[in-house]
Parts: sequence; C-alpha cells; structure tokens
Amino acid sequence: MGGGGVFPSVSLFYQLQLENTGIYLTHFQCIDWYLLTVAIFTSLGYDIRNCILAERFLSRGKNTPSWLLNCRGLFLKAVLAICTYWVRWRTEYRFKGLKSLFLIPSNRNSYKKNICIDMLRQGYHKSFSELFTLIQKWNALREAAGPGSAIWQQKSLEEQPDKLDQLCHFLTRAEAAQRAGHYEEVYDNQLNLAYYCFSDPEDKWLSNYFYEQCFNTAQLIKIDGGKREAQAHANMGLISEEQGHVMKAAEHYEVFYQLTEGLTWKDEIGHTYNSLACEHLWRIYTLLADKMLENKEHQQAIKTLIKALKMAKEGGDKMMEGEAAYYLSLAYHFAGEQQTALSILNTSVKIFTALCDSAGLGRAYAAIAEILVSQGKAAETMKYLGEFKKVAENTHLSQSLVDACVLLGNIYNERGKYSEAFEYFSQASEAAKALNNLPLVDETKTYCGIAKAHKLMVAFNSHIEAEDPVSLKYLLAWKENRSDMCTDPLTVGKTLVMKHIRAVLSSMVKSFFL
Repeated sequence: MGGGGVFPSVSLFYQLQLENTGIYLTHFQCIDWYLLTVAIFTSLGYDIRNCILAERFLSRGKNTPSWLLNCRGLFLKAVLAICTYWVRWRTEYRFKGLKSLFLIPSNRNSYKKNICIDMLRQGYHKSFSELFTLIQKWNALREAAGPGSAIWQQKSLEEQPDKLDQLCHFLTRAEAAQRAGHYEEVYDNQLNLAYYCFSDPEDKWLSNYFYEQCFNTAQLIKIDGGKREAQAHANMGLISEEQGHVMKAAEHYEVFYQLTEGLTWKDEIGHTYNSLACEHLWRIYTLLADKMLENKEHQQAIKTLIKALKMAKEGGDKMMEGEAAYYLSLAYHFAGEQQTALSILNTSVKIFTALCDSAGLGRAYAAIAEILVSQGKAAETMKYLGEFKKVAENTHLSQSLVDACVLLGNIYNERGKYSEAFEYFSQASEAAKALNNLPLVDETKTYCGIAKAHKLMVAFNSHIEAEDPVSLKYLLAWKENRSDMCTDPLTVGKTLVMKHIRAVLSSMVKSFFL
C-alpha cells in the first residue's frame, strides 16, 4: 500500500476540520498533531518515506512559523527515524508490550478483542471475519438450545483463551498461505483445527465446520494427485453419516473409493486409504440395504448387499466379509430364495469358524436353523446345531455354547420334547454362569422355567382329559401339595394325614401348657 497518494488527502481533511472549528494550533501542538497522524498511518503499514503529509501543516500559512519551514527537511528526517524505530520495536515484541502512546492499554480490553485487534493490525482481515462469525454462530446455537441445554452450560469461545489462540494461529497461517496460492498449506491448517484442536464432543460443530472448509479447499489443490481431496471426501462422508444423511454419505465414500483405487496412500495408523474406502462403503451399503428391507424392497436390497460383499472382499477384512455374507443371506431369505440364502450362510459359517467369532457363528447357525425349520427339515437343523455345540465346547467358547444350547432347547421345546429342552436350557444356564453374565443367567433360567412348566402341563392336561375319579384325585392332591409333578394320590394322602396329626398334636400341647 503506497502512502504517497493517501496522506495529502488525509492531511487536507484534518486541516479543514481544524479551520472549520476555529482551532489554531501552537507550534508544539502542530508538531504533536503531525506525530500523531504519522504514527497512526505507520501502524497501519503505510510507507511514510514518500508522503507529503506535512505539506499542508508545514506550508506557508498564517499558523506556520517561518523558522519551522526552514528546518522542514531536517524535521521530516527526524520524524521518519523515530517512527521507523517505533514500528521495529512493536514488530519485535509482537504487540505484547505497550502498543502506542495514543491507544488504550491492552489490559483494558478483553482477550478476544486484543486478538482481533492484532489480527487486523497484521492485515488478516479474512481471519478476523471468520473468527467473529464463529463466535456469533456459537452464541446463536446457545440461544437456540435455551437454558438447561448442554451447550448453555459450556463456556463461549470468547471465554476460552486457548481456543482463541488456536483459532488465531491456524486461521492467520491459512490466510497467509491462501494469499501465496499454497492451497495445500491452507488445507493442512484447516485440518489441524478440525482434527486436532477441536476433537472434543462439545466442539463437534467447530470440527464439522473446518472439515467443510477443508473440503472446499481440497477442490483447489492440484499438486498432490488428489490425496487431500480423497481425504476430504472421507471426512465429509463420516459427517453426513453421523447426521443421518446416508445417501449423501454414500456419494462421498464412492468418490473416496474412486480417488484411492490402485494407490498406496496410508493414514497415520498404516491403513491404506483404499481399504478405508472399502470399509466405509461396506458399512453404508449395509445401512442402505437395511432401510430397503424395512420397506420390503428385497431385490434392491440384494443388489446393494452384493456391492457391500464386493467391497468387503476387496478391503481384505475377513470379518467384514463374513458379516456381508450373513446380511446378504438374510436378504435372500426374506425374498424367499431359501437355497441361495443357505449357500451364502455356509460361506459365512466357514469364515466365522476360522475367526473363532462366536457371535457371528451363533447368528449364522440361528439363521440356518430358521430356514431349515421353515422348510420342515428338523433333522438337518439338529445336525447343524449339534456341530455348532461341539465347536463351542472344543474351543471353550462359553457364549457360543449358550447360543447353541438355547437354539437346541427352543427346537425341542417347539417339538414338544420338554425334557430334552429342559436339559439343553440347563446346560445353557451353566455356561452363562461361567461367563459371569447375570442378565444372561437370568435369561437362561427363564428358558428352564418355561421348559419345566411345559413338562408339567403334559401330565396336568392328561389328567384333565381323562375325566375319571383317579385323575381328579391326582389333580386335587397336586393342588394341595404343589409339587413338580402330579404324584400318587395315596402317597400325597398319607402326607396330608401326617400334617393334620402334627397340627392337632401341636394345638393339644399348647392348650396343655395354657
């Protein structure tokens, strides 16, 4: 910014103001006014070496002494030296000391105001505007949430000096890089704010804001082969997924996959970007298919899950592949294609067995059992579950053993074999105790109670259906005794007689002592 063309008009403005108000400066006041004007424009970064600011004040006029005109050149040189030294001193101490004799001391301002002033003094007007906008946005979010909300209890940005420092530091660096056309540096500074500086849950909105800024900046970078653009799409996909915009997230992940296909870029953990893209796509395709199945769009869900299985295989993660196969088999099952579902389920069983994934095995075997039962193939169902139980016992997988025994118990219970069902439920209960899982223990005990009740109902119903005096005696005896089974009425009768004798003897003894 050149100062030569600006200062004369400013000088004229001040002279006119003085003349219009009838103020006449003394010799020393004239010098002070000149120093003040030069100091102000020097602090704003103007070059005062070529300015003719003093021309109006130090020209031939009624208020200007002749001796001052004679030493005008020497006077200007002295002022130039003083102002130059003053500017250098302020730059060296980075505005942390006394800022100016003509300015209000910084300790009278808030921390936010001092930072904003420093930004403007250094010429970072865009950073100042962005910081001010973020503060206003936070205040608007707080007001919208209202008293009692989580954000209402938090400190505002204005009251958090550390965050203000981070914002000032990285925003100004990003602005300087943008002026130089180094957009990769702009991106890196914005990413630092999004990923490192504001990673706390309470700063999620700030993090998302800077991820969006990263995404916009990444479109301008042409020298890194698209690496930062791919990273930006991945981050925007995660944000969209968290906000429930599944389709939008899928679009970002697909671009992420396309930009990383065949490349070896890795993140800080060592995962390749392409494997991360495969994982994101597998997950988002599964979510999309789940919504399709809820809407009975079976064929569309199958197509989407086939893509999910492809991504899982390409990503090289066997766990993902097993899960993808399992979900695809369910889609075929819901669509009525049972044989295809069984074939894919067998694939997932092999994968889960190799991974020793008891949870996956349990879900896969449960799905197989459900399909086989619907086809009336109870014997084949029992065979699969028996193999599952053996695997669980041999590998000491208590959770798998619980799952297998519960499934077997349910099948026997449905077939009316309540004694066998009770046996398997009891085994499940013992395995649950080994896990120290109290909710699971309670659940298996409930299964045991159901099987026991069903077993009791068989004898009870048989006596009801008989409709003879003997059966009636059995039922009455059971009603009095409430034993597990309806026992012999003669035995129960003897027991009741003995109870009656004891009661009579007890009352006689009491009356004797009274």
